[in-house]
Amino acid sequence: MLIEDQSANSATKSTSSFSSLPDAPVDEIFSLNHAYATDPNPNKVNLSLGVYRTEEGQPWPLSSVEQVEQELHSQNNPARHEYLPIEGDREFLDHARDLMFGFNKNDTDVEKEAKAKKRIASVQSISGTGANHLGAAFLAHHLKPKHVWVSIPTWANHHTIWELQGIERKGYPYFDASTCAFNFEGAITTLENEAEEGDVILLHACAHNPTGVDPSKEQWKKIAELCQRKRLFPFFDSAYQGFASGSADEDAWAVRYFFNLSPPLEMCVAQSFSKNFGLYGHRTGAFHLVTNGSKPAETELVRKNLCHIIRGEYSMGPRYGSTIVKRVLGDSALRAQWQKDLTAMSSRIKRMRQALYDELVRLNTPGSWEHIINQNGMFSYTGLTLKQVLTLRNEFHIYLLKSGRASVSGFSEKNVAYVAQAIDNVVRRDV
Repeated sequence: MLIEDQSANSATKSTSSFSSLPDAPVDEIFSLNHAYATDPNPNKVNLSLGVYRTEEGQPWPLSSVEQVEQELHSQNNPARHEYLPIEGDREFLDHARDLMFGFNKNDTDVEKEAKAKKRIASVQSISGTGANHLGAAFLAHHLKPKHVWVSIPTWANHHTIWELQGIERKGYPYFDASTCAFNFEGAITTLENEAEEGDVILLHACAHNPTGVDPSKEQWKKIAELCQRKRLFPFFDSAYQGFASGSADEDAWAVRYFFNLSPPLEMCVAQSFSKNFGLYGHRTGAFHLVTNGSKPAETELVRKNLCHIIRGEYSMGPRYGSTIVKRVLGDSALRAQWQKDLTAMSSRIKRMRQALYDELVRLNTPGSWEHIINQNGMFSYTGLTLKQVLTLRNEFHIYLLKSGRASVSGFSEKNVAYVAQAIDNVVRRDV
């Protein structure tokens, strides 16, 4: 009897509590980056990871950021490793908010600006991903939308973030494969006919990821009118402010237009400093929730509830990156240098777009390639098929996403002719 009991206990212990877990998907971008890193081929090209690279394919710490790092090192502040408040570094948040919404301009009405600022509850986040998650968690708990509308396609992590909140995701047409342009009519028609009051609509503030295709200003105005009329809740994801065009003001145009609508619109913004400050690993970001201003006390209540989520998840944001950002944005000389850094990065991206286009035209590659120079920001939706993408990877050691999305930063004067020739080869096979 004792032997039978021991056997039964042993069988019970050997059954895992996690044996029925679903298989979680592998992140394509990081998987491709690993495959590239372990590829011994000398001609390999990495067009997968969304990070800025120099002509030599190396990371580039911004000169404005390096100046602050040197200052911080020399100051040797004993409090540099201390905790931040739950909401984050207040000075950093003020600068982040002002950069996004366009405050502190010389020609502004001070009283009007002060009133506008009171509509915004800002907290520090774990970069843009954390800001997106924080916003999704807050809205899922308090707004309780039936659906979140995401563009087809969108950044893959948007799906993961909202799936984990249990909110049904719906897609609105965005990329027209036949023209490699924004499908404005498809987007508007779908949202007009199917979106419900209280639904969240996720919008890319600029440099749409993955397509590189943005609405025109007139199209943005019509999207804003639809949101206002149907009482949709705009959720802006701003990952490339200043990085896309070289102008922080130009890249924030859509956010500021929505913010300044009358009557005021409730909305939110997830703000990342990974690209425009090169602070990828320091996870520096902010989340801003905008009230309609009808009850000023609501803003503080929103902030408290956001802090409640933060405290239960990661307590507070990282200090180092936010310290760098507030130093740069708070100093006129450093800010001017940062602007030069933005110009350098955005100019190289545009130059590489033009170089790839010129090479494909020179090769007389079948098809139209003007979309490469018409698109904006770090990514290009090349229009290549899955079969062509896999051939580029397997035969030519060129790594880009299965969708055909290429990180333009991965091009250089040294490899652009090689990549163009490879594209020409795979495209001609299918003609």
